[in-house]
Amino acid sequence: MKTAIIYYSLDGNCAAAANIMKTALNADIYEIKTVDTKRRKGLFKILWGVGQVMRKKKPALQPLTVDTAACDLVILGTPVWAGSPAPAIASFLSAAPIIGKKLALFCCHRGGPGDGFKKLRALLHDNTIAAELDILSPPKGGRAELEQKIGEWVKGMQG
Repeated sequence: MKTAIIYYSLDGNCAAAANIMKTALNADIYEIKTVDTKRRKGLFKILWGVGQVMRKKKPALQPLTVDTAACDLVILGTPVWAGSPAPAIASFLSAAPIIGKKLALFCCHRGGPGDGFKKLRALLHDNTIAAELDILSPPKGGRAELEQKIGEWVKGMQG
């Protein structure tokens, strides 16, 4: 089964999860990157991210070529900002809509997924959502806990 993992990661939490999934599924992996690469810290980073969500901003992205039509499963991952998927995900899906695919979703967050999954599913309404994974980042048990959680999720998807 050909699997593609497409994700956005600001602080590296979704990247860590995606790389564990890549190994577990022998999948291709694609990172969504914004043109704006400025590193924001502390309260300013939070205000910047919440502002993007509230204004429904779709940031410009660096080029990314992925042929989702050739995939049997597409895994899409995002951090949760202000209860929503990161705006870079909306930018990506606007430029490269995913239609008629089997999808699995994962959201990384520090306080709860909010409406992250609900809003992500709304962007992907013409697809079948096979699985969702809610990841507290970073996990209290470190990388070992993350690997175990992802391993169980992968086994559940494979039946």
